[in-house]
Amino acid sequence: MIIWSDGALRDADSARVSVFDHGLTVGDGVFETLKAADGRAFAMTRHLARLASSARLLGLPEPDLDEVRRACEAVLAANRMPLGRLRVTYTGGIAPLGSDRGDTRPTLVVALAEHTAPAPATAAVTVPWTRNERGALVGAKSTSYAENVVALAHARSHGATEALFANTVGALCEGTGSNVFVVLDGELHTPALSSGCLPGITRALVVEWAGAEETELPFDVLERAEEVFLTSSLRDVQAVRALDGRQLPGAPGPVTAKTTQIFEERSAADIDP
Repeated sequence: MIIWSDGALRDADSARVSVFDHGLTVGDGVFETLKAADGRAFAMTRHLARLASSARLLGLPEPDLDEVRRACEAVLAANRMPLGRLRVTYTGGIAPLGSDRGDTRPTLVVALAEHTAPAPATAAVTVPWTRNERGALVGAKSTSYAENVVALAHARSHGATEALFANTVGALCEGTGSNVFVVLDGELHTPALSSGCLPGITRALVVEWAGAEETELPFDVLERAEEVFLTSSLRDVQAVRALDGRQLPGAPGPVTAKTTQIFEERSAADIDP
């Protein structure tokens, strides 16, 4: 496996990140995950824009997006595979053992791993923990992912692949690594960004292409939704067939199926929408 680290391509055995890197010691970093098919990454411009936005929200130096794009293209060219997960990680670099930042340059790592296409439908669970819609990291795709690790492990232990969060005021928010959509009276809705959910790339495209409404939704909407589906860069559009053990008959339902068709057609027509 060839990765990008410290400004150049390196094999995985020779690549090194300092044990004093702030991304390791305190999670001071941001990242992007892109779907890559046959050496081409999907929606790279949108992903790089969000990487820069996340860095600004954390107060990290502005990433050189030309360098990041070159790094992505170099890693894709060096690791040919039919379907992959392209990961861009950008951290605060070497720093003291505490929350204060150092004065060294940030760390940039780009890596690629093989990925298996997800099933058209999956199971999800709700969790008792909440997202803080007023937190300092709202809107940032931060490497501080421990809450997601705990919630996803809980989901896996209950036979599911995703865990869904409410926010602190009881509104539907998001999954550990996905955005959530619901169908109510035949109409498609997704939580507004004010809920504290991450501004997902696939979420934004589904809103644009399928005409979904961004809505403040109570958490119990999941109990009465006619259809539920998840979106993310690696899931694309994935129906929820069971939620907290309750079966959602016929998943994917007609609205989910239509949205999937629209997304597949539009994304196939434009690799960088």
